[in-house]
Amino acid sequence: MEEYFKGKRVTVMRVGLLGRGVGDAAYLAEMGAHVHVVDDAPQAVMQPSVDALAKYSNITFTFGEYQTKHFTDTDFVLVGAGAPFDLPVLQAAQAAEVPLKQSAAWFAELSGIPVIGVTGTRGKSTVTHLIHHVLSSVTGEEVLLGGNIRGVSNLQLLKQVKEDSLCVMELDSWQLQGWGWAEMSPDIAVFTSFMPDHLNYYQKAGVSREAALQQYFADKANIFRYQEGSGVLVTTPEVFSQAQTFAKDMHITLGQEVVLADTSSLPEDMLLAMPGEHNRLNAALAYEALKALSLTDEEIFPAFSTFRGVEGRLQYCGLVGEVAVYNDNNATTPQATIAGLQAVGERGKQNVTLIAGGADKQLEVAELAHAITQYCQRVILLSGSGTDRLLELLHNGSVGISVVESLEQAVKTAFSGAAPGSIVLFSPGFASFGLFKNEYERNDEFMSLLQNICAQ
Repeated sequence: MEEYFKGKRVTVMRVGLLGRGVGDAAYLAEMGAHVHVVDDAPQAVMQPSVDALAKYSNITFTFGEYQTKHFTDTDFVLVGAGAPFDLPVLQAAQAAEVPLKQSAAWFAELSGIPVIGVTGTRGKSTVTHLIHHVLSSVTGEEVLLGGNIRGVSNLQLLKQVKEDSLCVMELDSWQLQGWGWAEMSPDIAVFTSFMPDHLNYYQKAGVSREAALQQYFADKANIFRYQEGSGVLVTTPEVFSQAQTFAKDMHITLGQEVVLADTSSLPEDMLLAMPGEHNRLNAALAYEALKALSLTDEEIFPAFSTFRGVEGRLQYCGLVGEVAVYNDNNATTPQATIAGLQAVGERGKQNVTLIAGGADKQLEVAELAHAITQYCQRVILLSGSGTDRLLELLHNGSVGISVVESLEQAVKTAFSGAAPGSIVLFSPGFASFGLFKNEYERNDEFMSLLQNICAQ
């Protein structure tokens, strides 16, 4: 990689604060590239990332409004997650024929190793980690894990690549834009689900909801769009129907092997440590992907029984007194929270205290309001634009409702009234913007607050 990058000019856009962008910039500098980090956030906000990269003399920084020259007078632009593709500077880069890169796709392009990619509105994190868990358990060797993984720089993973390496990647819609730019798809693609999400990103002024959803699906579709005939697409019948419509509209042929999964793919007596019917579907998708890698049932099922899920995704945190606690922090859509309620609660029993709420993503909330009346004794809502919309629909007097200004207040309120044998479920259903920098900060605060309560 030193030969590839040495002397190249790379503009790194949106280095971020989660460590992934910092790691990418550091890797490029270590390989001898001239790295120019540009970010429209103020330097005061980004100072932790500046400090982390201070030792590299071949990294420079520009903060504030983006300048076209930084995107056209360069060899590559490494685009950060969430940057709108219609930004004038990105359009200018394309017009100047400067390659736009995204770290997950760039890793795959440079490493040349087989990649199992997983995407979907819901379930992608669980399926990604479950596949990685089984492969690691069965092979006993290092299996690379990348994509949308907290703190993991995809370019830094290039240092770990060996001739027989394999990588499992969680790929969100923004990262899959980069696969589209490269006209690549993973060797094995898993598409777990598709439903409305991220409309705050896709539904801009003058764009209809239908057009926004079509663009969202088009970004997701890059996971299978460029697969060769030897590729495998694992998905559900519902998503495949949408994929066929997409292929027809785009005048492309789906020539790869397609495997459709549902919960009937698994034996009824198969042991799974994760609760919920939706997690059986996640396991079924992982199962079909693992079979595509020639693993046997005798290898897969024992490893399934030892996988307890991913932090923040319907994670069982144990008992506080006699109250069961689940952390479903990464449920950032109303539908995801409904699935959490269905997994841990019992319809009509109303034995769940739900901590939810946050920033609106322009998604429908009526079904969540109905589910709350079916499963919840109380709901404690973090203030935010999404909470305001939900409150308009919560008129059932059988559910206690509290609105609080902090997660600390929410946790204290939840446990102060939780009855023995009941459940506390933290499943926001909305974005974290406003109260937290991101969902990871929200997750860490919840786990810290829970730890403090257990210590009392």
